[in-house]
Amino acid sequence: MALNEIKDGIIAGFQWATRESVFCEENMRGVRFDLIDAFIHCDPMHRGGGQIIPAARRSIYSSVLTAKPQLMEPVYSVEIQCPDSVIGSIYSVLNRRRGHIFEECPLAGTSMFVVKAYLPVNESFGFTGDLRGSTEGQTFPQCVFDHWQLLPGDPLDSKSMAGSVVVETRKRKGLAETVPSLDKYLDKL
Repeated sequence: MALNEIKDGIIAGFQWATRESVFCEENMRGVRFDLIDAFIHCDPMHRGGGQIIPAARRSIYSSVLTAKPQLMEPVYSVEIQCPDSVIGSIYSVLNRRRGHIFEECPLAGTSMFVVKAYLPVNESFGFTGDLRGSTEGQTFPQCVFDHWQLLPGDPLDSKSMAGSVVVETRKRKGLAETVPSLDKYLDKL
């Protein structure tokens, strides 16, 4: 019996699992799963989409939980116009929020500077107010999505940064706080 007979079901299970990951029901990015072997029932009634799709999804979830998964977080590129007298305050605010300044240059003919930095999106909530408060309203930030970066820590360890993001996201979505255990998805013959 050829895997080609269940290919569509496996693809649908893959798409479902990667669209709603086991951690937070968020998209998975940059993943690959290799199907090494499969036991397929000889009766066509037991090879339909209703059996194959959920089995493929559980298989992918099991693979994720037994691998060394990592979370990625979106990062803004932030451009801040400011007078040179408040650059120290900008550094302080960005450092508190895991930001990283990568460029600082003066605007020709003025006492103003342009500071460019990266700021994780998760740290950006309230950023403008915090920045303007620390600089007495003398800054003008603009945030634009720039890239994705790995979030440090194990997403299965609630004490790590990645784990705390998983817990908070699951709470916000009304899911159980803990990621389902491997036993829920691992099928053994």
